[in-house]
Amino acid sequence: MSVVEQIRVEADETGLRLDRWFKIHYPGLGFGHLQKLLRSGQVRIDGGRAKTDTRLEAGQMIRVPPMGVDAGRPRTAVLTPNTMRDKHDGDVLGQMLIYEDEKVYVFNKPAGLAVQGGSGVNRHVDGMLEAWRNKRGEKPRLVHRIDRDTSGILVVARTRGAAVSLTKAFRERDTKKLYWALVKGVPTPHDGRISTYLVKEQTRDGDRMRIAKHGEEGADHALSHYRVVDQVAQAFAWIEMEPYTGRTHQLRVHAAHIGHPILGDPKYFEHDTNWEFPGGVQQRLHLHARRIIIPHPDGGRRIDQIAPLPPHMVQTWNLFGFDEAAEND
Repeated sequence: MSVVEQIRVEADETGLRLDRWFKIHYPGLGFGHLQKLLRSGQVRIDGGRAKTDTRLEAGQMIRVPPMGVDAGRPRTAVLTPNTMRDKHDGDVLGQMLIYEDEKVYVFNKPAGLAVQGGSGVNRHVDGMLEAWRNKRGEKPRLVHRIDRDTSGILVVARTRGAAVSLTKAFRERDTKKLYWALVKGVPTPHDGRISTYLVKEQTRDGDRMRIAKHGEEGADHALSHYRVVDQVAQAFAWIEMEPYTGRTHQLRVHAAHIGHPILGDPKYFEHDTNWEFPGGVQQRLHLHARRIIIPHPDGGRRIDQIAPLPPHMVQTWNLFGFDEAAEND
């Protein structure tokens, strides 16, 4: 860049520190160089002097002098092991994508893929999002999560501002999340509410949630609603579940709590010794984040998306003769 530029602060950059703004827009600019430009008054905000920790506001104009570095962070075309991996991860994410606009991605996460890393977890959505950084080098941001073995809707913010807005919507429960599950037996009544307290405990098989008493240390309130959509005699039921709170394993624990655990759940399905897994049904968790309705970060409208069932649940639905259109009956 060899000329002075005036760059407007975008709405989703509100609250960003000035030094962070430069790191995003001009990653080749060193911190020491930026400090010199600020001390000499060459970088200004709305005509006035600024500091590295100045918080930006939407609509402000930043004076950017000639700096000898290019804007953006172009991706290399050389096929190093990392860029080859990024290309593969980008392709996988592309296959999962069911909705996108300038602010939001919605993915249909497959069962078995973790959302975030952890002990022994090397491949996860958060890591794969590195391949989808934008031209300013910003990585899409997770705003919620679903269990590794649960498939379905995962919302990701494309910008910092969108992440703030979407995270607030989840925190304030201004969202509607619907899950489909296949459970053992048929719940009575067919439409009900489950209200408990949950607490995390450590076991030999890893962390596990259990029903707790009100006031127990570490216990959080959990509230879910369910309704039976269809059933196979009194043996199995397809239920729709809506969590009003977002506790770890909430729906899985609640289903087991009412005596109707989700098929294929390795943590919470403690079946009888004489119970056999139904033939033709894969022994995988039958829980799917089917639909989400959430305010769009731009306001004035809502994102309403539905995720197709994963292959193992499609197989089960076909075996039992379930009709997906029945959800609206």
